[in-house]
Amino acid sequence: MSESRYQQRQQRQKEQVDARVASAQEERGILMVFTGNGKGKTTAAFGTVTRTVGHQKKAGVIQFIKGTWPNGERNMLESAGVEFQVMGTGFTWETQNRETDKAACQAVWEHAIRMLADEHLDLVVLDELTYMVTYDYLALEEVIAALNARPAHQTVIITGRACHRDLVELADTVSEMRPVKHAFDSGVKAQIGIDY
Repeated sequence: MSESRYQQRQQRQKEQVDARVASAQEERGILMVFTGNGKGKTTAAFGTVTRTVGHQKKAGVIQFIKGTWPNGERNMLESAGVEFQVMGTGFTWETQNRETDKAACQAVWEHAIRMLADEHLDLVVLDELTYMVTYDYLALEEVIAALNARPAHQTVIITGRACHRDLVELADTVSEMRPVKHAFDSGVKAQIGIDY
């Protein structure tokens, strides 16, 4: 391709991008969903938290399902002023006690309700929330009501597999992580600093 044709193509692309940017004028918080069976949902959410904090904005994180093992993201982000509330019971296949898990979920959900009503928080992450809805630990209607009542500027990220279709419909942005290949499937152990 000649330099002239390349330049013309890039100019057309620039004009299209500029037009889209110019037409996007609404300013408000959005609801994002990172779902799918692939790795990277929580990592993507924490990348956004890091971006938020890097711009001197405030963020809070609610972690459902996660246990008490070391968490590199939490280690770094808490020191930057990000509040974490962690369910702390670990994976449900480890506890094998529905009532205990449901009570732990409800306890951390109270913190989520508080964060979702906090005018000072620009971003709230509801990590692994999808499971809480799937397992019926949280009522879908209650989750949707809390999301709809949040401050207009607040962005929320929901992560987890098999996100309920009503949450997908409510969301402004949905990204689906698709597994192609995973080291764990070949017997490679999860590594601190890489996988958690």
